[in-house]
Amino acid sequence: MLNPLRGKFLVAGDQLRDPTFFKSVVLIVEHGPDGSMGLVINHPSPFTVSHALQGNFDLPENQELVYVGGPVEPEALFVVHNSSALDPSEMPIVENVYMGSSAEVFEDILQVAIEDPQELIYRVFAGCSGWGPGQLEGELARGDWTVVPADEETVFQPDPYSIWDTLTAKAKQTRRLLPIDCDHPEWN
Repeated sequence: MLNPLRGKFLVAGDQLRDPTFFKSVVLIVEHGPDGSMGLVINHPSPFTVSHALQGNFDLPENQELVYVGGPVEPEALFVVHNSSALDPSEMPIVENVYMGSSAEVFEDILQVAIEDPQELIYRVFAGCSGWGPGQLEGELARGDWTVVPADEETVFQPDPYSIWDTLTAKAKQTRRLLPIDCDHPEWN
């Protein structure tokens, strides 16, 4: 198994009532025999990035929010960005979506964000989502999640509150046996 879910979204099923993952969309960053790691991309926190990093970085105040990436390591910060130039050795999660691989890359991202904010799109996450060996496979078999291909546009969607609804509708549409609009409804 060579990371088959990396670069996919897990879209929480309607029946998944765990408050941590209710109506969540998780970007899978790593998946293998030792477990899985991802980031919830649609749960912004009330804290701005500049507020969360005050004391460590002198960032200008902006509206960039820290996202709640999941319940694992809630004090740890993770960054996802769209620049291949910041760490040429990093493999993209999906096209134009990279995860900062070190404290230096994280710092470089923040520096670029200060100097030229139009140059870079990034998201900062507090915590991550994690599954032990076989745990995610069990949740998938139970139908807790729907797997959908990930893309840059959704990862950096300006309206995170619409992501779950959009991907749920998309998943249901692609799994339909019959089209919604049929030419002859009386034939049913």
